[in-house]
Amino acid sequence: MPPFEAAVTGVGLVTAAGTGASAAWHGVTERLTPSVGPRPELDGLPCDFFYSVTDCDPRELLGVAAQRLMDRFAQLAVIAAREAVADAGLDPALWESGRVGIVIGSAHGGLPFYDEQYATLAERGARRVSPKLAPLSVVNGAASSVSLDLGVQGPSLAVSTACSSGTVAIGTAHQMLRSGACDVVIAGGAESTCARLLIASACSLKAVSTRREDPTAACRPFDTHRDGFVVGEGAGLLVLEHPDHARARGATVRARVNGYGASSDAHSAVAPDPEGLGIERALRAALADAGISPADVGHVNAHGTSTLSNDLIEATMLRRVLGEGPLVTSTKAMTGHTLGAAGGIETALTVLALQHQLVPPTVNLDVPDPEIPLEIVAKEARAASFDCAVKTSLGFGGHNAALVLTRA
Repeated sequence: MPPFEAAVTGVGLVTAAGTGASAAWHGVTERLTPSVGPRPELDGLPCDFFYSVTDCDPRELLGVAAQRLMDRFAQLAVIAAREAVADAGLDPALWESGRVGIVIGSAHGGLPFYDEQYATLAERGARRVSPKLAPLSVVNGAASSVSLDLGVQGPSLAVSTACSSGTVAIGTAHQMLRSGACDVVIAGGAESTCARLLIASACSLKAVSTRREDPTAACRPFDTHRDGFVVGEGAGLLVLEHPDHARARGATVRARVNGYGASSDAHSAVAPDPEGLGIERALRAALADAGISPADVGHVNAHGTSTLSNDLIEATMLRRVLGEGPLVTSTKAMTGHTLGAAGGIETALTVLALQHQLVPPTVNLDVPDPEIPLEIVAKEARAASFDCAVKTSLGFGGHNAALVLTRA
């Protein structure tokens, strides 16, 4: 089968670095201080801080009545979807055609609301539990809410593959367009998990940073002194179109998604394959799907979580597959690790990197790990000329995914 190029015609971003694609891109590339700090829900935990979206009010943007019918992760998804659709200039008349799809990834769905209602059950009894728990807490809440908000009547799917969910969602959209099932797909990830139970578990797992004295410096991918990730919230959605559809309506194309690969480690519920063989299979599959040589890749937006094992395993794999040429970055120090939304947000940033020919910096990389054999862009964004970029994602349970993108 010849390579298939899905056109990216719209981008929507809601992050701790800024709401709106322009604001988020400016925040990430200019290293503006993201919104990260202590949250009362996490008082007393070794990691009591969180990357929060603070520059938009869902009640104001969505209306109080609509906002009450969505969990926060779904609210962020709707805000991102509205921006992506407006950016693409899509005609709302398309919504009833059945040719527009939605695929949104999330690792946990409405976990904070679930936490809240469990406390209500324990403290006040079953009669006080909200009847909205099921529709608001399920993982498909973001896809459902975007469909309801826009009126999209085509296939609406939820993907949940832990921290690779957003990347898998975009890969699934690529496949839906190639198969002819849809002409347009709104795809990416959304997450909001400031939930005490989840963060307490991550602390017990020793996966998160405990650098409480300076939360803005806690997430430090590829740094010698990294000690774990910091959880954040956000949403990143793209409008992807079949190239014929985009061409017929004269759409402006920001970038193209050329290839997708996925794999399973079959190794551990929480740790990646120590040799990185699973994510290597996904990356090689994505390159083959795109018909792209490893030597052609100029930039990688890595998973780069700031954990000791993930960063080293991923970096070693990238060097093995792609060599020493690509400029590598991890943008999680600016957005937090948004779990199921990470792939959506970071793929959107990769689209913008291709468009602007600028690689965002890996913030907080003060002392590069000497065992990491990559050309990592640190401290400042770097202008570069590149036509091909890669996004890699790894998830608990061994879920790996990779995307290959090219300049429009």
